[in-house]
Amino acid sequence: MKIGLDIMGGDYAPKAAVLGAIEAYKALPEEQKLVLIGDKEIAVSILQENNVSPDYFEFVHTTEVIGMAEHPTKAIAQKPGSSIGVGFKLLKEGYIQAFSSAGNTGAMLVGSMFSVKTIPGVIRPAMTAIVPKLKGGLGILLDVGANADCKPDVLLQFGILGSLFGQHIYNMQNPRVGLMNIGEEEEKGNMLSLATYPLMKDTALFNFVGNVEGRDLFGESADIFVCDGFTGNIVLKLAESFYMITRKKGLKDEFFDRFNYEPHGGSPILGVNAPVVVGHGISSPEAIKNMVLLSRNMVESDLVNKIKQAFV
Repeated sequence: MKIGLDIMGGDYAPKAAVLGAIEAYKALPEEQKLVLIGDKEIAVSILQENNVSPDYFEFVHTTEVIGMAEHPTKAIAQKPGSSIGVGFKLLKEGYIQAFSSAGNTGAMLVGSMFSVKTIPGVIRPAMTAIVPKLKGGLGILLDVGANADCKPDVLLQFGILGSLFGQHIYNMQNPRVGLMNIGEEEEKGNMLSLATYPLMKDTALFNFVGNVEGRDLFGESADIFVCDGFTGNIVLKLAESFYMITRKKGLKDEFFDRFNYEPHGGSPILGVNAPVVVGHGISSPEAIKNMVLLSRNMVESDLVNKIKQAFV
């Protein structure tokens, strides 16, 4: 297995990415190889500064970078030689089996859809986030930003994608899928949620448990929380702030410590034809390591083929 890592993406690249690659290398078995995509000279220099042999890695050299603020579609089209562009080329050709980056999220989404493309039957790919449960364990929230506007059939598919992700990556048994809403009652909500509810209620594709509210996100009402990407991104950013606020206030609490993004690594783009993971722009070496390991887990679990089978 070869796992591609964009070492030029992220606010602290390439140093954080290369240091994260070192930690990932330590956690990977010998037959799983990391392919570092980006400026080889800089990467080798960082490795040598940390007394790590460059021979532990493969390199695909490129110096072009898609900036965090660049327009995703234009950047992918105009910069095929960028680290993200090259990464997707290698993924499409099958040279690497997974690709991850802490770079421009929009470019990663566009690159996924233009290169490896969406799985037949999937209307729109989705991105996920992990939310901690108060009594232990975790939940999965999707979409968290890939699709600001959604239609009911898209949310229905998010339920399928989230359920399969929970089963095969986090070993959830028959995960409970809830529809994020402003009330538990079937007749509550906006036009989108009102139209989505009967679709989910009638499906046999996942274990639908009804509407869930924002206060249920950290409880036991559901395991998979489905919403449009506009709502999901607002919820995600609010949840991320909990961890930062407790740190700034000097509070030490096991539950709020689990809001730290680093142990989860990144957000997979579910619904495309290969494992793709997007890391937080501020990813630390620890987060980069876990982003790589999540990519590896997606390959080992054969998640993409399991999603394909669900959409046949």
